[in-house]
Parts: sequence; C-alpha cells; structure tokens
Amino acid sequence: MRHSSRLTEIAGRLKQLPWLRPVDRDHWQTPAEFRRRQLVSLGTLVVGAPVLRTALRQPPGSRSFQLWTVALAGVWTAGALASGPLHVGHSNSSRGPVRPIVRPLAIGSAAVAVFTIGGMAVVQIPLLRREIESVVQHARVGDLRIVVPLTIATGAAEELFFRGALYAATPQPHQVAVTTVVYGTTTLATGNPMLVFASALLGGLTGVSRRVTGGVLSPIIVHGTWSTGMLVILPKLTERAAAWGELLLSRRSSR
Repeated sequence: MRHSSRLTEIAGRLKQLPWLRPVDRDHWQTPAEFRRRQLVSLGTLVVGAPVLRTALRQPPGSRSFQLWTVALAGVWTAGALASGPLHVGHSNSSRGPVRPIVRPLAIGSAAVAVFTIGGMAVVQIPLLRREIESVVQHARVGDLRIVVPLTIATGAAEELFFRGALYAATPQPHQVAVTTVVYGTTTLATGNPMLVFASALLGGLTGVSRRVTGGVLSPIIVHGTWSTGMLVILPKLTERAAAWGELLLSRRSSR
C-alpha cells in the first residue's frame, strides 16, 4: 500500500509539471461535426492502409516507391483537411503559452536514442534483422536527398490525420489509446512486425504529445525528428550487426 500511494504521489507531481500538464483549450464540436470527422476518418483509413502496403512493397529507391509515398502523404493530408479544422497547439511554460518546438525536438531525439539502444539488441536476431533491413533498404539504396524529405512529409501527413482528424473524431478520454491502436493496426497491412511495433510505440508518444499540447505541431516535430534519426542510424546498425555476425562465425569456424 505504501508503494502504491508513493507511486500515486509521484504521478500526481509529474502531472503538475508545466510540460506534462495539458493546456487549456476549447475544441468543442457539434454532434454533426463530430460525426463528420468520424465518417471522413473511417473513409481515409480504408483508402490509406492499402496505399501504405503498396508503397512499402515497391523496389527500394525506385520511382514507383517515391510516387506511392507521395500518394500516401496525399491521402492522409486530404483526409485530415476534409475532416474539419485542425489545431496547431501550444505548450505551457513559466512565461505562459508557447508554440511547442524545443520540447518535441528533445522528445524526438530521446526516442531516437532509446530506439537505437533497443535496435542494437534486436539486430542480433536474424529473423528480426531481416524485417528491419526490408525497411532500411529504402534509405540504403535510395537518394537520401529525396528519401529524407519524403519521410518527413509522410510523417507530418500521418500526424495531421492520426493525431489531428482521428484524434478529434475519438470520444474523450480515449483519444491517445484509440489513435495509437489504430495507427499500429494500419501498419499491419505492411506485413512487417517490427514496423508495427515501432508504430505502436511512436503512436503512443505522439498521442501523449497531442494530448498535452492540444494540437498537431508537437506530434509532427516528434515524428519528424524520430523518423529522420532512425533513417540515418538504422542502416548503420544493420551493417554493423552483419559484420559482428560474420566475425562470430569466423571465430567459431576457426576453433
């Protein structure tokens, strides 16, 4: 009981921190507007999931991959804008409300560090490493001058839809949980379990960011920082893992 009360006390104190306390906002919607968001969001998901699957099945670095990625970003963005007004959001600070820029950059960078540490362990497992390599091939083969902007644009479009339209179409207080589950479920269409796992974690992080700031700017920055970092780091991790594997095999064979 003491431990439970202590944890409750710590959680209560954390909620009082300015950068974890949800901002005050009035995003009231009429029942008709709310229903419209739900219908538009459902239609967008029906179209977006197969487009995502098709995009990731294109040859890495190919023009078809780039075109399908642009199409995917267009689907998410169109669905978000068609659903109704989207809010930028702001953060609490000692000086009052500010646009969330520095904090989401820090959160995204921290997420990159955590995923990198986890990735160092995951790439040692051949089955999981193959799943990661199927994604990072797009960075390894493609031109980063094209792949990075495409990745950032697609991530921003995803946040406009999932943490913008879909979040606003979900009844309180379940927005974070629902948008995270739907975001992860959508990536099931890719058939890549590692991508689904990463999407679930990222979706939870950006969902909380949306709840705290009341808008889509913070989730967009978190997502963009994370995806850019992983795009650069993951190929190097898989290459190093392959080198380590060859070294271990050579040592075993020499015994």
